[in-house]
Amino acid sequence: MRGIIGSMNPALARLQARGFIRQCTDLSALSARMDAGPLTFYVGVDPTGSSLHVGHMLPMFALKHLCDAGHRGCVLIGGGTARIGDPSGKTSMRKMLDYATLDAYAGAIVAQLDHFLSFDHRHVFYVNNRDWLAHLNYIDFLREVGAHFSVNKMLTYEAYKKRLETGLSFLEFNYQLLQSYDFLTLSDRYAVELQIGGDDQWGNIVAGADLVRRVRGKTVHGLTFPLITRADGQKMGKTEQGALFLDPALVSPYDFFQYWRNTPDEDVRRFLLLFTFLSVRDVEAILTQGINCAKELLAYEVTRLMHGTAVAQVALQGARAAFGGCGDKCALPTFELTQCTLQVGIKVTDLFVQVGLCTTKSDARRLIAQGGAFVGLQRVADIGAVIDQSALDLDGTVIVRAGKKRVVRIVTDVLE
Repeated sequence: MRGIIGSMNPALARLQARGFIRQCTDLSALSARMDAGPLTFYVGVDPTGSSLHVGHMLPMFALKHLCDAGHRGCVLIGGGTARIGDPSGKTSMRKMLDYATLDAYAGAIVAQLDHFLSFDHRHVFYVNNRDWLAHLNYIDFLREVGAHFSVNKMLTYEAYKKRLETGLSFLEFNYQLLQSYDFLTLSDRYAVELQIGGDDQWGNIVAGADLVRRVRGKTVHGLTFPLITRADGQKMGKTEQGALFLDPALVSPYDFFQYWRNTPDEDVRRFLLLFTFLSVRDVEAILTQGINCAKELLAYEVTRLMHGTAVAQVALQGARAAFGGCGDKCALPTFELTQCTLQVGIKVTDLFVQVGLCTTKSDARRLIAQGGAFVGLQRVADIGAVIDQSALDLDGTVIVRAGKKRVVRIVTDVLE
């Protein structure tokens, strides 16, 4: 990182203290520019799916911090670039999407971001690069933009070097030019002076800043954030079931809450600083109260920010009911069995598959053999056990659990 200084702009100092800053084109120059007054900056997100996931959100937290400091944020929805696909971090070419699909995805993503950012067009706004990329004249684009790019230099960037081993299409090779053109267009239209993003975007960001300098003679800046992995080696936002999506139809708020509640001890402080807006002082104070208290607060705060206070409260009560013996069991993921089924009885291996805690009976048998299957408070020891009405609590429900993390509340229907 260039230009680390003792007297840093307060907004940048806040980001650095919280662990956001990974690389900057020139931190000293950016700090001086921000000291001179508010600037407009942007972060891009391509609508390649119907929902954002946690991996998208670190730059959005940084955006909020910068906007709170008086700067103006722009979210660029990549409705044009998504038709090509960014090769950064990918081992193969993305599936090509049509405009109708991309427009639907873009609408869903804007709605999610509006919940988090509250687009007001004064402090934070969004644009879609489809507006200027969809009708580009290719010859003019090559003359205006392509002439400023060196293929030799492009091939030194990590995103391209890795893909050369597995195959890089000419379509994807153009992505950096288009993202750079975005920076140029935003500089012209909205006086954007800074692009922020994940560290996998470093090459594209530097290329865009260089294009603005060459074509317009302006100095603009780039700032990247670390790609987050957990202490257990797991990629941030990845679960056994896939990505940790923000859409509650894809990942339930309870499962979302539990992901954060199960953060490795070593990551709790870092994630409280990155994924909440609690002050550094408050984070340090919380950690003195014990790691489990801090984990619960982390889970609650992130769930609240993504899904709202009411939903976060329900998830918190469900978690306490499942693992603490208090709280509201109604908040847990629920599966309905007929009373007839329980009157006859159901094999425990079948039950765990039906409620989704195991994918196959073999998985269920393995779970039982390892001592990780629970019905109510009782550990299941017998692979051939049959679960019937006697397992129900006084309220007519029972909690079944796989290991320490996954639980389902079973309810019964009412016989006529």
